[in-house]
Amino acid sequence: MGIHETPITPSKVPPIPPLATADRVSVGYDGRPILAEASFVLERGAFAGLLGSNGSGKSTLIKSLVGILPLCAGRFAFRTPDGHALVFGYVPQRESLDPVFPLSSLEVALMGVCGRLRPGRMLGRSQKTWARECLSQSGAGDLESKPFSQLSGGQKQRVLIARALVARPDLLVLDEPTAGVDPAATVAIVELLTRLHREQGLTILMVNHDLGVVRKTVQQVLWIHNGVLSQGPVEEMLSQARLEAILELRLQ
Repeated sequence: MGIHETPITPSKVPPIPPLATADRVSVGYDGRPILAEASFVLERGAFAGLLGSNGSGKSTLIKSLVGILPLCAGRFAFRTPDGHALVFGYVPQRESLDPVFPLSSLEVALMGVCGRLRPGRMLGRSQKTWARECLSQSGAGDLESKPFSQLSGGQKQRVLIARALVARPDLLVLDEPTAGVDPAATVAIVELLTRLHREQGLTILMVNHDLGVVRKTVQQVLWIHNGVLSQGPVEEMLSQARLEAILELRLQ
């Protein structure tokens, strides 16, 4: 009598849910949308670039994503691996701190801790150690005692990235991190973000108008054009044919 063998079916691994999903969101001010019914998905560990012309709603969209502005319509859904509330690290395009309050770079970086502290709790040694470590990661370790207001544009961006990292974010969101900085600082910031993504698996969404920077760094592109948000791999979204269609020019 032969032995009947039951074929072994390999178990299916459940798909990893996306970290953030936008479902037909409309964003704007005072209930008046700038961008309407936009949908996109950010996979965990992705590096995505957000592109679009001035006034298309890029900054408004990411401010709504991180909770600075309320949505006009639609919803965002977030899913972290352990079920905790998603933590954002947000780097604005420009940060102006009143020079009347001469905050050091370390003090600015420490602002990233505040969202995780209970009311009335003082900063401890561990938080300061972590802030120094984040400054070092961002290449600003030698700036910790210098007044933030006296730093160059590129130095300020490094400190602001450190402040975002201090929050231990699940999603790092940056609004034009290389705008207004010199070429050397641009290269340094791009290398920093690439390293954070590669070594830490950090999920990053970056607004940037520099197509060269976007092409070198991101995997996915979200592009707002004529009020419509489209998403796809960088190779597809920045192909010559698509750029010619969006920019309405002939590329040589």
